[in-house]
Amino acid sequence: MGNSKADLVLRNAGAITLDPRRPQARTIYVRGGHILKVSSKDVDPDLAGAATKFIDCRGRTVIPAFHDAHCHVEAYAESLLNIDLSPACVKSIEDIVNRIKEAASALPAGTWIRCAGYNEFYLAEKRHPTARDLDRATVDHPVKLTQRSGHAHVLNSAALALAGITGQSEEPSGGMIERDMETGEPNGLLFGMGTCLSEKIPPVGDAELEGAMSRAGRTLLSMGITTAQDASPGNGRECWTRFLDWKRRGVFLPRIIMMSGAEEAAHFHGGQTPEESETGLLRGAVKIMLDEVRGSLNPSQAELNRLMLEIHGRGQQVAIHAVEETTIDAAITAIEQAMKHRPRKDSRHRLEHCSVCTPEAAARLSRLGAAAVTNPAFIYYSGERYLSTLPREQLRRLYAIKTMLGEGLRVAAGSDAPVAGPDPLKGICAAVTRRAETGQEITPGEAISALDALRLYTVNAAYSCFLEGKSGSLSKGRYADLVVLSGDPLQANPAELKDLKVETTLMDGKVVYGEAI
Repeated sequence: MGNSKADLVLRNAGAITLDPRRPQARTIYVRGGHILKVSSKDVDPDLAGAATKFIDCRGRTVIPAFHDAHCHVEAYAESLLNIDLSPACVKSIEDIVNRIKEAASALPAGTWIRCAGYNEFYLAEKRHPTARDLDRATVDHPVKLTQRSGHAHVLNSAALALAGITGQSEEPSGGMIERDMETGEPNGLLFGMGTCLSEKIPPVGDAELEGAMSRAGRTLLSMGITTAQDASPGNGRECWTRFLDWKRRGVFLPRIIMMSGAEEAAHFHGGQTPEESETGLLRGAVKIMLDEVRGSLNPSQAELNRLMLEIHGRGQQVAIHAVEETTIDAAITAIEQAMKHRPRKDSRHRLEHCSVCTPEAAARLSRLGAAAVTNPAFIYYSGERYLSTLPREQLRRLYAIKTMLGEGLRVAAGSDAPVAGPDPLKGICAAVTRRAETGQEITPGEAISALDALRLYTVNAAYSCFLEGKSGSLSKGRYADLVVLSGDPLQANPAELKDLKVETTLMDGKVVYGEAI
């Protein structure tokens, strides 16, 4: 890039660069979609020519664009097509029944009705809905509800029949069918069966899904997110082909780093073609789901160790879904075993969520050169539930970001959308204030500074997928992905961080949301 003239100059900025060599800046020069120079001085006439465009920031804060280190892009898009059953929209199971009944009245019999976002804790009845509840809304339409976490679903009787789930159905691997205690028949509530259901329930139509993907991309850009890591464990070649087509045709604009499921990992091994890279679709880590649906590890420790060693041995990065203290311990053990048998520099394996993390676990991860990708926005959206349901010892370690950072662990943040909303500013606010939407505090001793919280969604998120040399900070040579905010997050009242607005988003030096100020 040398001394070439800039295509674009952002002037009079109050830039927070997240580059320790130059933490603040006044002027940012862009050429060819990359940052040419960052300066604390006024515009240099040697870098601005007759064709250079200018954006006068008028003192507004400019930061690197946000990077969501863990979300589910297609599922988020599909959620925009679902009936919204989030706590903001429904207060009881009766509300759910009424919303479904209203939707059914306008649809032909046999049409699938999909709903998402319910949280049983915030319902008046304090329980999951059942097939019997949903049948009061309609028996002529198959209905599927998805709980906010995405790990529980509820089907009405028509949907259970179409999915082939009966009293004789065996429990699927890693899943659980809840049954009536007297009859043994399924009551409609299913745990850990999302993949199984996706094979039995017809998908959303191509045109409808494409429209939702376009809307999802625009929504992310409006929140300042230009890069998203898709952590869906079912990702494979078919999904890659579909996303590549959307990227080529400009349906979905933000960059995507796509993880693959463990079953498809070998097919994702290898170099990226130049064409794929140019579209902004990149290969990410291999995702392993680790949980305790029935009180024991799934997969077992031995199988987890085998999978981990196999993928690590191919030189791939591994991202292990681990929420509870026991699964976190098992995941760390698997990484330790793999590193012991086949030492590798900068493998940068990851723990996804890492929700209940002890100082000892954080220290072990740090020694391994691993990263934790956690979800501070869950404190905001589900804090009241955590306070009411989690044991005191787990609460002390819940999303223990300050402890993790104190142990030298690299921590990034993701929304896990559609489990929670993708707005990074709500996550930043939660990481700083440790307050739920209701105002209650959750382990305030784990609060971090606004600057550290910004890093979770920028430079640390980029680091988690080996992109720190290309994005995450306002530095020479990085992507010209920038966000203009309505206020300075380092000076704002912590409780008001969630109320800051993204006024303009630039990607590759082009305005993709808002206006050139």
